[in-house]
Amino acid sequence: MTYRPSDTAPTASPAGSAHPSPPPGRTAAHPVRDWAVDDLPALTFDPLLSDVLHGERVARITLPFAGDRHEAWLVTRYEDVKFVTSDPRFSRTALTETTVTGMSGHRVASTAGLNYADPPYHSRLRKSVQKAFTGQAMKRLRPLAQETCDTFLDRMEEHGSPADLMEHLHAPVPLAVVCDLLGVPRDDRDGLVGWGDVILSMTTPKAGNEAKARVTAFIVDLLHARRDQPSDDLAGALAEAMGAGDITEAEAVSLATAILVSGAHAVRYNSANMVFMLLTRPELMARLRAHPQDLPQAVDELIRHIPHRNGVGLPRIATEDVEVGGASIRAGEAVYASYLAANRDPEVFEDPDTVDFDRQGTAHLSFGHGPHHCMGAMLARMESEVMVSTLLARFPDLRLATAPEDVPFQSKGFIRGPRVLPVAW
Repeated sequence: MTYRPSDTAPTASPAGSAHPSPPPGRTAAHPVRDWAVDDLPALTFDPLLSDVLHGERVARITLPFAGDRHEAWLVTRYEDVKFVTSDPRFSRTALTETTVTGMSGHRVASTAGLNYADPPYHSRLRKSVQKAFTGQAMKRLRPLAQETCDTFLDRMEEHGSPADLMEHLHAPVPLAVVCDLLGVPRDDRDGLVGWGDVILSMTTPKAGNEAKARVTAFIVDLLHARRDQPSDDLAGALAEAMGAGDITEAEAVSLATAILVSGAHAVRYNSANMVFMLLTRPELMARLRAHPQDLPQAVDELIRHIPHRNGVGLPRIATEDVEVGGASIRAGEAVYASYLAANRDPEVFEDPDTVDFDRQGTAHLSFGHGPHHCMGAMLARMESEVMVSTLLARFPDLRLATAPEDVPFQSKGFIRGPRVLPVAW
C-alpha cells in the first residue's frame, strides 16, 4: 500500500500510515509513520515529504530496513534542516556505533570516509581532495567535458534518430569526466557503468556488498599504480597523501570510491531528469532556446525543483537532548534531514512547487549544508550545463520518441531518473 496524504487514520502498519499508539515516552503529536519509499511516477514529489512539510514539520518514521525495531526523526523545514546538518550536536560518526532504520540493508559508504566523519577529522579528509573541486579546477575540466559531450553526441548522430539519451549521453559523459578527474585509464572504464546502480539502490546486502568489494579492489589497484607512477590527477594526489602518512589506504579508497560512484551516478540521472522535464514542459524548453544566457540559472532552479533522490540520505545521531521544530529529540536518537522537502518550504520559497527560471534569493539545499555540503557541486552544475546547452544547440527539433508516461524510470534506487530516455530529432 502506497502512502497518500489522506492516510491519516491509524491502521495496522501500511506504508506511510501511523501506528495505533505512540511509542513509550512519545505523544500523539508525533505518530510513527512507516515509510516504504515506494517507486513514484517519473518526477512526482514524495507525498509523505509533502505531508510532513505542510503538516507536522517534524515527524517520526521507520524505513524498510530495521523497521519496527528502530525509529528516527524526520525534519523537513528549511531552517530545521540547516540546523540539524550544521549543529555539532548531531553526529555522523555516531552512526557507526548504532543500528538505524534505513533504506538499505547494507552500508552504502565506507565508515572510513567522509560520510561517517565529523569535524575536525572530516575537515582533514576533505582537505586532501578539496583542491580537485575548486573554481580553477572546473575551468580546466569544462573544455574536457565539452569535448567528451561533443564526441558522444557525434556518435548519437551517426546512430540516427531515434536514440537513447541515457546510452549516448547521460551515462557515458559523467563517467568519463569523473574518470578523467580521478585518472582512470580509458581502457578500464567500460566495466564501471553498472556498479553504482547496485551500490546506490535498495538492494540486498549481498549484492550491495559484492559491488562495493569490486569497486574497492579496482580503486586499490589504481592507487597502487599511482604510488609507483606519480601523476597530477586526483588518484595521484591521494596516493601521494597516503604515502606521506596524511591519510590511510582505507581513507584514500573511501574518498576515491565516493567520488567515482556518487559523482558519475548522481550526475547521470540528475542531468537526465533535467532533460526529461524540458522535453515534457515545452514552455521551459522554449524559454531556454530563446534565452540561452539563462541556462546556468535555469539549471540551478531545476536542481532545486526536481526530486532527484528517493527517500532521504544518511541520518545523524543526537549526542545530547536538542529541540528541533518544537520536537524534543533525545540523545542517541537518529535524525534524518530532507533537503528535497526543505527546497519546497513555502516559508522560504515563493510558490515552491513551480519551476521559475527567474527565481532569486535564498539558495537551495540540493547539495546539502554544513560540513557535508557536496564538494562536487560545481562539477555537477558544470556537467549539466554542458550537456543541456549542447543538446539544445545541436538538436533544435529534439523531442521524446515516446509518450512521457512510457519513459521507464529506475526502480528502488536512491537516485531517481530514467532508465531509458528515447528521443528523436
